[in-house]
Amino acid sequence: MGTLKEILSSSERIVFLTGAGVSVPSGIPDYRSKNGLYTGRENPEYLLSATCLREEPDVFYAFVRDNMYYPNAKPNAIHEKMAEIERRDGKQVTVVTQNIDGLHGLAGSRNVVEFHGSLYRCHCQKCGVTVRAEQYLESDKHAECGGGIIRPDVVLYEEGLPEDAINGALHAVTQADLIVIVGTSFKVSPFCNLTDYRKKGSVVFAVNQELLRLPFPFTMIQDDAVSVFKEL
Repeated sequence: MGTLKEILSSSERIVFLTGAGVSVPSGIPDYRSKNGLYTGRENPEYLLSATCLREEPDVFYAFVRDNMYYPNAKPNAIHEKMAEIERRDGKQVTVVTQNIDGLHGLAGSRNVVEFHGSLYRCHCQKCGVTVRAEQYLESDKHAECGGGIIRPDVVLYEEGLPEDAINGALHAVTQADLIVIVGTSFKVSPFCNLTDYRKKGSVVFAVNQELLRLPFPFTMIQDDAVSVFKEL
């Protein structure tokens, strides 16, 4: 087994599977770590659930508006290097991300599967019209149609994943020569099940500060992902 840099160089079809740890260096907190979004909150999953949106839309909106949006966040070295590998080296690169912050796209990655949706796409639940995130941050009431409730296009607890996201992720994984798991504990289903569909002979690396334990051979780089990607 070669180094990650060597394997990246020799691989033509690459999939990066990214989690919250990729966005932490951009100033966006993760969910369950010591300083994460859920720390000190009682039943935080409820605040991001379909039930909360339906039954207590004001509670849902206040939590999302005040805690989820980081419009001034910028892509970091991890996002930028993934985009560079695609742009500079002409590789077939797909990023499948759990993140809902849009930073992979801002960095220039063209093939991004947003597995859990994006905060920066919103729509009115009453009339279905697309609404800019900037408008949503001002109010979740859609005045144009008489006060429909606006919501971001993210997958909430109790909701299923979009079919196009599942199909896009599976297609990329089944074709990949190399799969690189970055910035995630890789324990949340069904995201963590994507590697079950890798093709025979594909290579898997994981870059994460927490040790991953996977039921198949892979190479673990237990280190800060920013440092690792800066060296690629």
